[in-house]
Amino acid sequence: MFDLSEKVSIISGGNGGLGLAYGRGIVKSGGKVAIWGRNREKNAAAVAELRDMGGDVEAFVCDVTDEAQIADAFKKTLERFGRVDACFANAGGAGFRGMSHTISRDDWLKTIDLNLMSVVQTWKPVTDHMLTSKNGGKLIVTSSVAALVGTGGAAGYSTTKAAVRGLVQALAVELGQAGIQVNAILPGFIETDMSVQTSQAFKDACRRRLAIQRMGELKDMEGIAVFMASEHSDYMTGQSIIMDGGHTIHPM
Repeated sequence: MFDLSEKVSIISGGNGGLGLAYGRGIVKSGGKVAIWGRNREKNAAAVAELRDMGGDVEAFVCDVTDEAQIADAFKKTLERFGRVDACFANAGGAGFRGMSHTISRDDWLKTIDLNLMSVVQTWKPVTDHMLTSKNGGKLIVTSSVAALVGTGGAAGYSTTKAAVRGLVQALAVELGQAGIQVNAILPGFIETDMSVQTSQAFKDACRRRLAIQRMGELKDMEGIAVFMASEHSDYMTGQSIIMDGGHTIHPM
């Protein structure tokens, strides 16, 4: 039912964590994957893993805060695959830590660049391609439940992850008539290289809020990626899909 044969998905930050989990799901469903990542070694390892699963996969070095690198990666993606059907703007990071009133303007702007402008810039050439080809497509961004639940000491992360939800809604209206759906995935605490660096106290607080009594695993994110990239999400746009084990509905 969720066959992605011949469909091509770009995944920024696809060489590890959530992005690689998305790639695993897409490859299992027959889709092709273009990984955009900054680290050549991690890119190569991710490609090897997905190819071992039978996937048609290529990786391109790309820092999504750099428009020139995005343009180059997109050009190479089209040369390699000939088309793009879905783009997961997944790359991002925690940004600054600390009380917001103590953070410099430059650090605020760096976090905005990392988690918001990178999405805008990643989607620009993809949107142009989808509009020109008139084949429609999927734009998906990794937001976070931090967009919905305040997290002390991480105001930049919460702010930028909330901002991309507004971007999703605006672009859904702009692009809907062209057959392009725009949606966000909001993961809760998923055990990744980035999340394991958080404090034990924070992990324990997250665990107490879960309705499902376990932390999220990367394999939990494979299916939602397939759904978002497939034709079965064609009637869904401007939405935020929460994958959090009940974190946002369970206050204690």
